[in-house]
Amino acid sequence: MSTDDHYAGAQALQDRLGYQFTRQALLREALTHRSAANLKAGGRRRQQVKGAGSNERLEFIGDRVLGLLMAEWLLERYPGEQEGALGSRLAHLVSRVALADIADKLDLPAALAVAAHEARAGVQTAANVVADALEAVLGAVFLDGGLEPARRIVRQCWKPVLEAQARPPKDPKTALQEWVLGRGLGLPTYETIGAEGPSHAPLFVVRVSAAGQWGEGHAGSKRAAESAAAAALLEKLEDGPQG
Repeated sequence: MSTDDHYAGAQALQDRLGYQFTRQALLREALTHRSAANLKAGGRRRQQVKGAGSNERLEFIGDRVLGLLMAEWLLERYPGEQEGALGSRLAHLVSRVALADIADKLDLPAALAVAAHEARAGVQTAANVVADALEAVLGAVFLDGGLEPARRIVRQCWKPVLEAQARPPKDPKTALQEWVLGRGLGLPTYETIGAEGPSHAPLFVVRVSAAGQWGEGHAGSKRAAESAAAAALLEKLEDGPQG
């Protein structure tokens, strides 16, 4: 992506968020993948700390900002629910799946700066990469303007996801375990059958077996891949025998 394209993408993202940064450098940092940060020295090894200049530090604080604002919102919206149900809702709302979907709706990948070789490998649209970038953007908004604009963005962007939760969602691994135990079957077994990709954008492949069938999941973390595999197998089991 050229500098002009990156600038245009960043401007368009601000329009979609309804927030204009006072310190544009924060937004640029939030939209800089570590692969691009390592190229900014112009060939000199200026980056003494691995990942320095990338969005990783902003992702760190953005993760906490999102968790706080989402917990606050859930307490307001569900005054009768206890910690267990609220925690289940929170886990879904801040999951990589939810974050990546929201990032795609904001067309955040179009604003993300990555190295050319990583862009060719599809890193710019990888779910874990765009999810991390969205957290970084929230962190940048917080540092630039405080909690109020971050709160407004969270409630604007996450509203459809939250409103779709009629009931607290169950983690797919928990749901699968309850399904097999309820039928007197053995517990599911999980196996990591693949792990590939660069260290900053890994892809895990996990297979889960239960009730004589199996499901497979792919994700940027082993835990997320296990959940995806459990969801795939549960869907297969609930559909029942085919043919």
